[in-house]
Amino acid sequence: MHAIEELAEFAANHPEGSLPDSAIESCSLLLTDLIGAVAAGFNSKLAIAARATAHDIYGPGPVNIWLTGSQLSIAGAAMANSSAACALDIDDGHRGAAGHPGAGIIPAVLAIAQALGSSDEQVFEAIAIGYDVGLRIATARPIATIETFFSCRWVNYGVAAAAGRLLKLSPPQIANAMAIAGAEGPIVYRKGTSLYQGSSVKEAIPAAVVAGLTGAFRARAGATGPIDLLDREEFFMRSTLTADLGKHWWMEDCYLKPYACCRYMHAAIDAIEEMRQPETPIVSLRVETFQRGTELTNKRTPDTLEDAQYSYYFCCALTAIHGAEALQPIDPVKLRDPKVLKLANQIELTAHADFADTFPKNTPCRVILDQGQGPKTRTVEFPLGDVANPMSRDQVIAKFQRIALESVDPAWQQNLLSALDKLKSGGFTPLFTALHCR
Repeated sequence: MHAIEELAEFAANHPEGSLPDSAIESCSLLLTDLIGAVAAGFNSKLAIAARATAHDIYGPGPVNIWLTGSQLSIAGAAMANSSAACALDIDDGHRGAAGHPGAGIIPAVLAIAQALGSSDEQVFEAIAIGYDVGLRIATARPIATIETFFSCRWVNYGVAAAAGRLLKLSPPQIANAMAIAGAEGPIVYRKGTSLYQGSSVKEAIPAAVVAGLTGAFRARAGATGPIDLLDREEFFMRSTLTADLGKHWWMEDCYLKPYACCRYMHAAIDAIEEMRQPETPIVSLRVETFQRGTELTNKRTPDTLEDAQYSYYFCCALTAIHGAEALQPIDPVKLRDPKVLKLANQIELTAHADFADTFPKNTPCRVILDQGQGPKTRTVEFPLGDVANPMSRDQVIAKFQRIALESVDPAWQQNLLSALDKLKSGGFTPLFTALHCR
């Protein structure tokens, strides 16, 4: 049996109603975090452009464009909502996968579920299966073979599997859905061909959503794909792909992000936040991290929010001057803050041998900060939100309330949070209602 066929068998035939409470609780928390990320990114250039594009090329339909009064087709709504979710780089992630599943899986599943009127149980199960499939495929890649860490390279598989589950496709149909999505998903650019991470292409997750949905619907209509895509052991380790399917749910291993920037630098931000003395001049600031972190764009003077999200220099300087709350999310005005830019141009960033073998499983940092009393050192192995240092539900709600302020007023926030808090007992209908602006 091909690896895709084994994953498809799991996606199609995992027993209904058998999702454990721990997975449902994890799903509820991930949904709460993701909707907060959508609210935070709603007014970004990326999200605004995506909504306009969705209206222009995908056509009308029954699915909400979240936080608006508009409804579009499944693909249009899922693409637009996904774009808002990933716009500020504050959406969930997974260390083994080195990327972001929720911004693709959740908008796709909720779009199909709303269109089909799927049951609450079916929605939870589809999200869990989508995460499992996507994260397994991403994590199964030997690190030396990975051409790019952009999430679009594997989110499409998870979307196709989740969509196939909701569409009640047969195992062969889901296998072909995944194969089509994998073969036709976004290529993006390989490492080394461009340094411009500061574009709104980012990780091309919205394009992967469309590819995954298209794969599922085309397979339902009889199309086929190359189902041996995952079979070469040197590119995808079979044991990671298919071991213990349905016994452990990979969504439970996801991290959450308190700060609107690349996860690589969160450990440094936590260290700076712990050591900083507000209003005390900084003599020097050195950040020691893993090699991959030094290979980000790391512009000392970012021109856009996307530039800032991929800059150790800027994000560490912003934290040192204004505190970590300044990254929840980043105010575009801060891109021109003279104090922040001055410090960003003084920070030293280097890869350290202590962290040579940590990525992608971990993203540690060491910070050496001198504010006039001599250098102080803090090493953070597991930044806030990591599985080993998790955010509580109260912390996730507090994050939601902070980052959603500009797009969702407090009363509307409360409606959304109430619907999210009661997902297990009240189902998804109240959430769909709360996400729709009348």
